[in-house]
Amino acid sequence: MELDLVRRMWQLLEPIHATLYYAPEAFEQAAELGHAVEPRWASYFAWRAAPLGLAGPELVTATFHSFAPQRVREHVPAVWRVASPDKVLTARGSAVDRALRTVLGDRVHDPDVAEAATLARRLTEAANTAGRPLAAANADLGWPDEPHLVLWQATTILREHRGDGHVAALLAAGLDPVESLVSFAAVGAAPVEVFASRGWPDEAWAAARDRLAARGWVNGDGTATEAGHAGRESVEHLTDELAAGPYRAVGTESVARLARLAGPVTMAVVGTGMLPRRSTLGIGRQ
Repeated sequence: MELDLVRRMWQLLEPIHATLYYAPEAFEQAAELGHAVEPRWASYFAWRAAPLGLAGPELVTATFHSFAPQRVREHVPAVWRVASPDKVLTARGSAVDRALRTVLGDRVHDPDVAEAATLARRLTEAANTAGRPLAAANADLGWPDEPHLVLWQATTILREHRGDGHVAALLAAGLDPVESLVSFAAVGAAPVEVFASRGWPDEAWAAARDRLAARGWVNGDGTATEAGHAGRESVEHLTDELAAGPYRAVGTESVARLARLAGPVTMAVVGTGMLPRRSTLGIGRQ
C-alpha cells in the first residue's frame, strides 16, 4: 500500500477524533464535571489522559511528548481531583455522542455511518499496539453500541496508534520534544505562535533552535535548511510506515471504501467551523 494513502487517511479521520476537543457539547460536559474550560487545557488533558487511569505528570508528559513538563503539571494530577478517570470517560462518551448528533443530525442513523464504523473498527483490530501506550489504553476501553460512537472510538485508536509511532520516529531522529516542535515549525507546518500552546518558554525554544542550527537543520532565522527539510520528511515517512500495518491488513479496497464513507462525516465536522485552521499537527482546515 502506498504510504501517501496512509497519510491521507490520517488527515481524513483526524477531524472526527478532534470533535472531542473543540465541540461546544464537549466544553459543556467538561464544565458539568467541574473543569475550567477557558482556556481549554484542563478538559483536554482530562479527556485525552483518562484512558491511562490515574496518570501522573511524568506519564502524561512522556506519552503526549510535545508538551512542556510545566504545562502538564499545571493540570495533572489536578484534573483527577475534579473527576476520576472513570467519570471522565463516561462524560467523554456523552460529549462525543451529543457533539456528533449535533453535527450529523438525522445522518447519525445513516447506514453509511454504520458501515464506516464497521470498517474503521476492522482497521483498529488489525493494529498492533505493542509499544504504543495511548493506542493500547484506548483499545482497552471496549466498544460502544452506537455506530457513530464506534466510528469515533476507532478514529481515536488509529490516531493515537499513529501518534505513538510518531513519537518513536522523532526519538529515532534524535529530536527531543521541543526540538520536534521547532523543526516542524521550521518547515512551515504551522506558524511559531501556534506551537506556543505546548507551553515551552522562549528560552527553551531558542535553545532548541540553537541545537538544531548546530546540527545543520535550521538557518539563523529559524527556517529549515535542506537537511532540516530532509530530516523532517524522514520522520514523517517513518511515521507513515509505522502507521501502515492496519491499512495493509485490511487492503486498499476496504480503505478506499472507508474513505468514501467517512468523508461526509469529516466534512460535516469541518463545516461547523469548530476546528482551528492551523494546528501543531500540521493539518490545515481541510
